[in-house]
Amino acid sequence: MDLVQKEHERLSKRLKSSQSIKNVQDAIDLLQATRDKIASDPNQAPVALAKLQNPIKSSFDAINENLKETHSGLNKYSKALDKLFKDRPLPSSEHDVLSSQEHLINRAIAMHLLREGQFSVASAFLSEVAEKKAAERQQELDPDTMDEAAALLDIGGVPSTKVRDEFHNMYRILHELKENNNLLPAIEWSRKEENKVALEARGSNLEFDLCRLQFVWLFHGGHEQRGPTPEGRQSALEYARREFPRFIPRFMREIQQLMGAMAFSPNLPDSPYKNIFNNPSAWADVSHSFTREFCALLGLSPDSPLYIAATAGAIALPTLLKLQTIMKAKRTEWTTEHELPVEIPLPPSYLFHSIFVCPVSKEQTTDANPPMMMPCGHVIAEESLNRLCKGTRFKCPYCPSESNPNQAKKVFL
Repeated sequence: MDLVQKEHERLSKRLKSSQSIKNVQDAIDLLQATRDKIASDPNQAPVALAKLQNPIKSSFDAINENLKETHSGLNKYSKALDKLFKDRPLPSSEHDVLSSQEHLINRAIAMHLLREGQFSVASAFLSEVAEKKAAERQQELDPDTMDEAAALLDIGGVPSTKVRDEFHNMYRILHELKENNNLLPAIEWSRKEENKVALEARGSNLEFDLCRLQFVWLFHGGHEQRGPTPEGRQSALEYARREFPRFIPRFMREIQQLMGAMAFSPNLPDSPYKNIFNNPSAWADVSHSFTREFCALLGLSPDSPLYIAATAGAIALPTLLKLQTIMKAKRTEWTTEHELPVEIPLPPSYLFHSIFVCPVSKEQTTDANPPMMMPCGHVIAEESLNRLCKGTRFKCPYCPSESNPNQAKKVFL
């Protein structure tokens, strides 16, 4: 991987330092100047064209020379990639659950593009889906087929047109927040009646987090991390008197900290409140919180499922390729349909569900073999329970308690 990184950095430096674009632009400017000169005085055409020949040839030679250098760097980078990622067949399975679910794959791709703000690309993708459906049905592309493709973006009872409008609105607010340090559109969104009710039901802190950052921004005089000013402190104090009373029942301690910082404003970096008023990740954190809550109100996860699946697959792929080589040498096959034959370590942020491993059989529980809790409180897999009880009273393998199998309850993690 170090070789790939090294070649990537070298190629990036060559591209940045390349004069190809400048040489092309110089040639274009020279041609345009000659064209304008000939247009103003056609009699000068032979002389102007004669003078143009050598400079244009020199520009083309310089462009080709720069392209050779770039092409050489690209070849070295490609070879480094080929050396690291050798051409090997991917692990396959006889049970491809997605082979008959093309609409789910299309939906995941379209929704990913929409969530990433690639609205024109998402529209083009849906148009291609509609064209493919029309070709499969051997009919002309009609509005009904287009509507069927667009329905991939429907979320529950929310039609695709409204979903697109919602994401347009989200990116408009995020643009104001990230580019202009303007929190007011996000605060306004959080206070809309339907959004406010839904956020309160979720126990969300979004509105207060936005208002707190607005207070800090005003405290710094309306400039990020510039430092407190007398005018800024006064603006922040007026804002706090106007907005914070509604948050007192839930956020009294946080409000007291913000107010207490007023006394330390001459030496804020050395005060106990420096982390609140000098947090370099505050804007990124509140942007992420806004995106998470916005998607939650639409019934979506904060991160794109397609991105997560692709990243998790890339992490798992080297292990699966190695396992496939070992199984091929030993002439064995995967014996499980709904789970991987080995455990794949994923980052904590990619662990979405609790996993229970039976302490008796040492096997991971599944829908067909769920965890069961006995009256004593100990939990084992259902298959282990059936082997222990054999239809009669049995003793818990971890304590002296006895119970009947019908007293065990299924556990939902």
